[in-house]
Amino acid sequence: MTPTNSAEQALDEALALVSRAPENGVTDSSGGAGGAGGGTGAHRAAGWQRARDTAARAGSGVRPRTRRVPLAAALGEVLASPLDALTDLPSFDTSAMDGWAVAGPGPWSVRAGAGVLAGSERPEPLTDGEAVRIATGARIPADATAVIRSEHCREAGTQLFADRPVLTGQDIRPRGQECRSGDLLLPAGSLVTPAVLGLAAAAGYDEVTTRPRPRVEILVLGDELLTEGLPHEGLVRDALSPMLGPWIDRLGAEVIGTRRLGDDPAGVEALLEAVTTSTADVLVTTGGTAAGPVDHVRPVLHKAGAELLVDGVAVRPGHPMLLARIGSGAPDENAVRHVVGLPGNPLAAVSGLLTLADPLLRALAGRRRRPRYTAPVQSDVPGHPYDTRLVPVLLSDEHAVPLRYHGPAMLRGVAAADALAVVPPGGARSGQELEILDLPWASGGCFT
Repeated sequence: MTPTNSAEQALDEALALVSRAPENGVTDSSGGAGGAGGGTGAHRAAGWQRARDTAARAGSGVRPRTRRVPLAAALGEVLASPLDALTDLPSFDTSAMDGWAVAGPGPWSVRAGAGVLAGSERPEPLTDGEAVRIATGARIPADATAVIRSEHCREAGTQLFADRPVLTGQDIRPRGQECRSGDLLLPAGSLVTPAVLGLAAAAGYDEVTTRPRPRVEILVLGDELLTEGLPHEGLVRDALSPMLGPWIDRLGAEVIGTRRLGDDPAGVEALLEAVTTSTADVLVTTGGTAAGPVDHVRPVLHKAGAELLVDGVAVRPGHPMLLARIGSGAPDENAVRHVVGLPGNPLAAVSGLLTLADPLLRALAGRRRRPRYTAPVQSDVPGHPYDTRLVPVLLSDEHAVPLRYHGPAMLRGVAAADALAVVPPGGARSGQELEILDLPWASGGCFT
C-alpha cells in the first residue's frame, strides 16, 4: 500500500522492521502471525480474533456467582433467572386517556360527582346510557364500553355527546394487555438496563436475582511513573491509572482497587502476593509483559502456577499482551482468577483492553458478545506485514476516518476517537470495509 505522507511511510517501515515473518510460513486460522511475539522466539503469538475468542471462552467457563439484590442495586448486572410476570399487566382495565367512560350508545347522561381518578377505589358500575369523567390510568367502571377523549366530545347540560363514532373498547387498556401472570418477560442473561428496572417494578418485583459485575483489581507496574506534575528526568506521568478504572467500569466490571507497584524485589513480591491472594475475579496489570530486565509478569505467573491462555497476540500495538488463569474452579480449590497483562504503553494497553479484557469481562458477567459490524475506511491505512493493526477512527455517516497520533505510547488519537478500526495484515485501501470496535463512551457503555 502506498502511504499518504512521509510520516506514514516512516511508520510502515518501522512496523516492517520490528516484525518477523512467520516461521516456516505458518499462520493460524484467524489470520495472525505464527511467529514469536516481540521477536524473542520464546512463544508463538495468537492471531487477534483467536485471542478474543480464547478470552471469551475463558470467561464463559467460570461458574457464575449469583445474588438477590434490590432493584436499585441491579443496574448494569445480568439476570441470573428469568423475569416472569407476577401479575397481569395491567392488573385491571384502565383508561388510556383523560375523558369520559361511557356505557352503551350515546348520548349519555353525565353522572354527578368528581369522576374517577387514578389510584382511587373501585368505581361504581355504569348503567346503560351513563357517562362518568375519568382520568388516564384510572380503573374502568364495570359495564363501561368505551372511553371518549375529552377533545372528542362535548357536554350540553347533563348530557354528553360524541363528535365522532365511538367504537366498543376504544381507549381502554384491558387487563393483561401487556402480559398475563406467569408470562416470560425477559430470559436469564438479559442485561439490567433502566428500562428493565422499570419493567420489573411494574411487574411487582422488589428484588431480582443477578450475576454481579466481575471484580477487577488494577496493578500499575513501573518505577518510572509520576502521579502528579510534569514529566522530568526520565520519569513520565502515569496515564494508565486515571484511564483504566473508568474504562473498565464502563465495560461493566466493578473496580475494587488500583495499586502501583515498583520494579524492585518488594514490588515483585507484592505482585506475586496479589496474583495468588487477591479477591478479584480479574487482575489487570500494566507493563512488565515483554522480555526486558524488569518485565516480571511472566516469571511471577509461572511461580504462581498460572496457565497462560494467551501468550502474546499478533496485533499492533500491544503484541506482548497476555491472558492467564489461576485455579481450576474445582470444589476443593480457590475460585478461578484471571490475569490480563497489558503492555505499559498507553495505546498498547487500550489494544489489550479491547482484545482480551472486554470479551473476558463480558463473558464473566454473562453478557452477550457485541454484534460485529464494519464500515468503509475513508483513506488508505498502512498495515503491518504479518499482524493485525488497531487504528483509532472517527465515525461519520459514511466512513471511518483514520486519526493521526496512533503510536503505541500515544493517547491523542484515541482520545478523539469513536472507535478502533481492525486493519488486516498488509493494510487497507480507501473504501475497504473494516471491522469496527466501538469505544465504550461512544457506544453507551454498560447499557449496550
